[in-house]
Amino acid sequence: MLAQNFKLDDYLQRIHYQGEITPSAVLLKALMQQQLFHIPFENLDVLAGKGISIIPEDIVAKLVYQQRGGYCYEVNGLFSMALQALNIPYQLVAARPMFYPMKRPKTHMAVIAKVEGQEYLCDLGFGSYSIREPLHLADCNQTIQQDFDTFQLLKEGDEYILQALVEGNWINQYGFNRCPTEFIDFTPANWMNSTHKDVIFMQKYLIVKFTPQGRTILFGDQLKQVIGKTTQVQTIQLNDVKTVLREYFNLTMPS
Repeated sequence: MLAQNFKLDDYLQRIHYQGEITPSAVLLKALMQQQLFHIPFENLDVLAGKGISIIPEDIVAKLVYQQRGGYCYEVNGLFSMALQALNIPYQLVAARPMFYPMKRPKTHMAVIAKVEGQEYLCDLGFGSYSIREPLHLADCNQTIQQDFDTFQLLKEGDEYILQALVEGNWINQYGFNRCPTEFIDFTPANWMNSTHKDVIFMQKYLIVKFTPQGRTILFGDQLKQVIGKTTQVQTIQLNDVKTVLREYFNLTMPS
């Protein structure tokens, strides 16, 4: 995935990464976590009725130079640009969100990267219960602990299902297979997620920023701070949203 305005040094500065850039599993984890810690998942432009451009140059301009966040096509798209700049092979996968009561189309985008001969699922844009670091595909069908969160990647035939342990229950997050997918293939899904009135992104704030201790989430008028196994929740008044965006997510409200 190419963008004429993508500069690796600027991306690394944006995510506050200053370590080695030799391709390795250690680097892959560091890049993913640093981006999660500094570029939030957010739907502010969708709520503002601006729509979402997934032209690669627009993604770079918004997330790197305008200091904004984005949703899956943007944050995972940016991450894939960094992988390409570092000569790390990757594949985009179309995933089906599975926590809805009815079957949904494959509208989510994730990334599988290959380093040191091993493949890892990377995902920086699935919101509340996204993985916190690359998930080794060889660790299928077993419990995987990532800091304070617990996951499983089940594999049946050619299909993978990511599960998260939520309040003692295994909850399906999304499913995918290895069918080749290009970035342009997500154009219809992006249009639906940024314009359809029934999509959650059109209805309320959904902003997530990971921290070394957990994550901070603004969902509608509920601000949740997850610190380890503890969750603190407070209700936010409409006139306080701008302050919450600035203090908790380092974001400004789009005009």
